[in-house]
Amino acid sequence: MNRTALEPRRTTAGLWALRLIGAALLLAIAAIHVYLWQEGYRGIPTIGPLFLLQSVVAVGGALLVLVAPLRLLPWAAILGALFAVGSLGALLLTTFVGMFNFQESTETEFWHTTVLVEIAAPVVLGILAAATLPRRR
Repeated sequence: MNRTALEPRRTTAGLWALRLIGAALLLAIAAIHVYLWQEGYRGIPTIGPLFLLQSVVAVGGALLVLVAPLRLLPWAAILGALFAVGSLGALLLTTFVGMFNFQESTETEFWHTTVLVEIAAPVVLGILAAATLPRRR
């Protein structure tokens, strides 16, 4: 078998690995927010409903990354990455400045895990977007 015959398979497998990892990271963001919402954040005005909304959007983003056709995959990945960056920005803003009369703490359950997931998601999804953007000839 020649080398070029193997490349499309490897590329496809690599893209699927990035899709799966990116979707898993978005689902992790959703799971963390649903868990915290169930554990008491639901009672925090404005923040509680936003946690639930964030979970729904993260699940939708994960599904979009998984099912987007190749021509739309860069855009799905970019949207997922932007969502994760926004989520991280909201967490940091809420922690260090406060938002909606609420101040988060770095001692909160899953704070550090959330930061790591919300950094990893845009990195993986950014790589996926870059790998699937059409090349100029």
